[in-house]
Amino acid sequence: MLNVWNPIQFIQLSVILFVCGLQTIEVSAKEASPPNILFVIADDWGAHASAYGTPWVKTPNFDRVAKEGILFTRAFTPNAKCAPSRACIITGRNSWQLKEAANHICYFPTEFKSWPEALTEHGWKVGHTNKGWGPGIAQDEHGKPRNLTGKSYNKMKLDPPTDEITNNDYAGNFADFLSQTPAGKPWAFWVGYVEPHRGYEYGSGVSKGGKKLSDVDRVPGYWPDTEIVRNDILDYAFEIEYIDSHLGRILKSLEDSKQIDNTLIVLTSDHGMPFPRGKGAAYEASNHVPLAMMWKQGITAPGRVVDDYISFVDLAPTIIEVAGLTWEQSGMATSPGKSLTDIFHSEKSGRVNPARDHVLVGMERHDVGRPHDWGYPIRGMIKDDVLLLQNFEPTRWPACNPETGYMNIDAGATKTLILEMRRSNGADKNWDYCFGKRPEFELYLLKLDPDCLNNLAQDPAQQKLLQEYKAIMYAQLKAEGDPRMEGKGEIFDNYPHASKAMKDYYDQYLKGKAPKAGWINQTDIEPQPLD
Repeated sequence: MLNVWNPIQFIQLSVILFVCGLQTIEVSAKEASPPNILFVIADDWGAHASAYGTPWVKTPNFDRVAKEGILFTRAFTPNAKCAPSRACIITGRNSWQLKEAANHICYFPTEFKSWPEALTEHGWKVGHTNKGWGPGIAQDEHGKPRNLTGKSYNKMKLDPPTDEITNNDYAGNFADFLSQTPAGKPWAFWVGYVEPHRGYEYGSGVSKGGKKLSDVDRVPGYWPDTEIVRNDILDYAFEIEYIDSHLGRILKSLEDSKQIDNTLIVLTSDHGMPFPRGKGAAYEASNHVPLAMMWKQGITAPGRVVDDYISFVDLAPTIIEVAGLTWEQSGMATSPGKSLTDIFHSEKSGRVNPARDHVLVGMERHDVGRPHDWGYPIRGMIKDDVLLLQNFEPTRWPACNPETGYMNIDAGATKTLILEMRRSNGADKNWDYCFGKRPEFELYLLKLDPDCLNNLAQDPAQQKLLQEYKAIMYAQLKAEGDPRMEGKGEIFDNYPHASKAMKDYYDQYLKGKAPKAGWINQTDIEPQPLD
């Protein structure tokens, strides 16, 4: 039996307790240390991956992150265009809460801080490669450029497989960032792919990707099922597979540096595919995005598939929380988003949190090409596989005016084909779905009508549902301070476009003075107005 009054034994016991205490402190410190943050975002990638059952694209590295983490099946951007979508990601606010940043190619308001800026202020090393927030202009109150997604790392280059794919070596630039980050210092890195944004090398999916037209199991009902469209889809898939290969190299860098276990990896895209009725609209295919997250030391029961409705406004609160900061410490403007850590810590699959039962979507001005540089304002809600949309200015052209080339839809093989078909047949339904004017309200039952072709807003049997959803949507928009709920929606039309050359584009076009818009083809332009 130990005699604690024996001086030698007392000293030995004290040493043992002291060492154990240090070990406990060390373990606790490791457990308390925040994970690194790797945020990987594609440009114009819809929810198409082999993990989602898409047969015409192979994404083994995205699938790995989903298998070793969580695959989210109902993740949505609030606004299906590059700059406003990314603004929602970095601020945790819906686009109607972001003033100028609700619009595409805007002046980013100085009052809104991004989560990469907040982490930088708290001692993190933060960087990005290629596309961060944008396009637009982000400056501080003194007119100096802001690093909304951290310092840029872009010196590593490679030879891309097509001339339409960037020569940025995403994985190489991430490795460069890691090599410059001191051991033990928390870091956050934003990988900003510019694929699968258009343009594409036509036929590359078949000629270079080894694909067959028959791989496409289904062409959406708003496009014609032709060889041209199937090739366009496979060219898009080829670029997805290219960026997935970079993801594989990025994961290897994490493994080689022994940092993969304590890194929160977020994989997503800013919005749907750059095809008619995708990017630039507010339908299910426009706003539905891929989302997978992996964090070996922080996610319980990996391999789960979660069906909760997730909005991009939830990402910033998640990142700030796992970084060990309170929202108040971040100095960021208030967010309606909710951290996803409740899902991280759960063991459930399917619907995990009953409160996550809907998301809001919408848009304001995307591209110019309408009189007075007006936008196409929409607010919508997706709840329990029902989509409600309200088009606040249904007399306007949703994809911008035909006589300026439908500028809110990027040039591409599918767009060109549908426009040519309408010119041959004025009653072409594909053109109506993709370019035609829309009623004030649209209501779709997504399980029965995933392509959103059968608008039930005028169906007497659906009026109770429509009014119920409208009330829920309006209540949330009012709580979030949406100017449209106060009859002040014109504020979004009046915010200046950040490209001085494109300002008053429609009037310039009528006078024959408009600059060439590089994202449309001259053949997209209708010779005469259609109204």
